[in-house]
Amino acid sequence: MAGVFRSLMKTKLSCYNVVAAHKRYLNLLEYQSKALLESSGVAIQKFRVVENIEEAKQLTQNFKVDEYVIKAQVHAGGRGRGHFDNGFKSGVHITKDPVKVVEIVGKMLGHRLITKQTPKEGIFVKKVMIAESVNITRETYICILMDRGFNGPVIIASSAGGMDIESVAQETPHLIKTIPVDILIGVTDSMAESIADFLQFEGSLKAKATEEIKKLWKLFQSVDALQMEINPFAETDKGEVISVDAKLQFDDNAQFRQSNIFSQEDVSETDPREVEAARAKLNYIPMSGNIGCLVNGAGLAMATMDIIKLHGGEPANFLDVGGGVQEDQVLKAFQILASDPNVKAILVNVFGGIVNCATIANGIINASHNLKLNIPLIVRLEGTNVDEAKKILSTSGLDIVSASDLEEAAQKAVACLKG
Repeated sequence: MAGVFRSLMKTKLSCYNVVAAHKRYLNLLEYQSKALLESSGVAIQKFRVVENIEEAKQLTQNFKVDEYVIKAQVHAGGRGRGHFDNGFKSGVHITKDPVKVVEIVGKMLGHRLITKQTPKEGIFVKKVMIAESVNITRETYICILMDRGFNGPVIIASSAGGMDIESVAQETPHLIKTIPVDILIGVTDSMAESIADFLQFEGSLKAKATEEIKKLWKLFQSVDALQMEINPFAETDKGEVISVDAKLQFDDNAQFRQSNIFSQEDVSETDPREVEAARAKLNYIPMSGNIGCLVNGAGLAMATMDIIKLHGGEPANFLDVGGGVQEDQVLKAFQILASDPNVKAILVNVFGGIVNCATIANGIINASHNLKLNIPLIVRLEGTNVDEAKKILSTSGLDIVSASDLEEAAQKAVACLKG
């Protein structure tokens, strides 16, 4: 349902106790999403962001509102019910007292927030958003996302916002409506008005909601979003229709067009190995096993993990070097694998079509010399230039265990650890 993308890869990897969920999309912090909405004219709460106590003190002098909402900025849900490593309760607070704003910020910044969606140790809070509190009289839900089932974008709307939309779909499906959008035509005035009507906005609020829906669609298109979830899409006691909370996800393939947005990515909460892999244009996901895998192609990588498991071993990672891999990327891949203390053997499984096996062979030799590898290295190569690649490896002087096919490679990898 809306709010979650479940790819085949992620579902498959869940069987292997993946220690860090792989995201094929940019995920902004709340304040960054709000800034994007604001820049597109979408109605939101007024807000500011602080990174230290001095900024918080200055803000309360210059940012005057009737009531403040203070929210720790981390990539995790359940902040309101979370707690900090210093004992402070909740990552979301409301107060009318500017002095308390500073006190609350001081108890959040520099501490780890722990929720049901964070690691056990929590997430380090480096920024806190301070926003104007609004009195919400009614909450609705709206989400725009790319949906394969409809071969394009859809809008999912519900008059029951502010809660788990999946529960709403299961218990009261009549409160949810899915509207396909023709990507060439977009959201028309009549479509936006129909959605506002379904969301039960009336009178002047209906007109405002209609305009906000059109603005949201315009933003969705302009930033190459995969998903834009507004919950709640609310009406206030002052007769406003605002997007109180927003979650945006973006298409990685559009990064070259959206460089300003992607430059905002906060990787401090991401496994450093994943960050390094992404920079080298490698697809890496850490896991809990002890056999490091270097493979070309996601499907082959999955098969490699399966057959390792079949023969009693445990894969330490998913690592797809892709079809256009170069020697320097092979080196980086080995560096990432070797940085994992759990890796006790490395299995290279390459079926060269676009990939030149000789490139892989040279990369293996370069990596072995540079890293001074002292763990078993099992290599299976097949495809383009495989004879030259095997010759390169056999004359390298390195202690490499070669295999003729994937099953033999997996058997040897598992056997070398049991021996």
